[in-house]
Amino acid sequence: MLILDTANLKDIEEALEYYPIAGVTTNPSIITKEDGDYIETFKDIRNLIGKDKALHVQILAEDAETMVEEGIYLRELLGKNTYIKVPITKEGIKAIKMLKEKNIETTGTAIFTPLQALVAAEAGASFVAPYVNRIDNLQGDGIAVVEKIKMLFEEHQMNTQILAASFKNVQQIQETLLVGAENVTIPFELLEKLIYCPSTDLSVDQFVQDWNNRFGTREILRK
Repeated sequence: MLILDTANLKDIEEALEYYPIAGVTTNPSIITKEDGDYIETFKDIRNLIGKDKALHVQILAEDAETMVEEGIYLRELLGKNTYIKVPITKEGIKAIKMLKEKNIETTGTAIFTPLQALVAAEAGASFVAPYVNRIDNLQGDGIAVVEKIKMLFEEHQMNTQILAASFKNVQQIQETLLVGAENVTIPFELLEKLIYCPSTDLSVDQFVQDWNNRFGTREILRK
């Protein structure tokens, strides 16, 4: 599934109008790019996407107990289909376990290795978010990490889904989906590039030109 990685309300509105997005993800860095209060931004996003689409919001606490408090607050504020993004640290794993006991779903985030993803899944995370391009920037192989996560999940019969993040181009997105990621979260500019191809535009122009040459109109409907 395609998920939009932004807190920009204009981009979310346009994406909802034109593209089949399944939800929105945010993180603290994304939120700081927007004007206004962050709590109101969360609420505005939920109001835009409705109650049936997924919203992934990240906590800021560093200890498990406060992570859980923040997670409970955000879930109560934003309703169902809200996933609490928890960084995969020692405290984060503890928090995922505690939130699972309270029936609050989580997304294990800031994942750089397959074993981080497996531990998060075993702890009860509904999603794991490997950072594809950031792994590449560390001279790793982000696509290979996603593929290994998929293999581990299948081998251990985990129900956790992969929500791959951190992309710089559409090739990375395509390869990530081909190796088995169920979801990708991408910024609006990359979402638009998924369908862009100059040959498509040239083909459409040719269709129109041929039609106009024969019928002298661009309209099919007769008035």
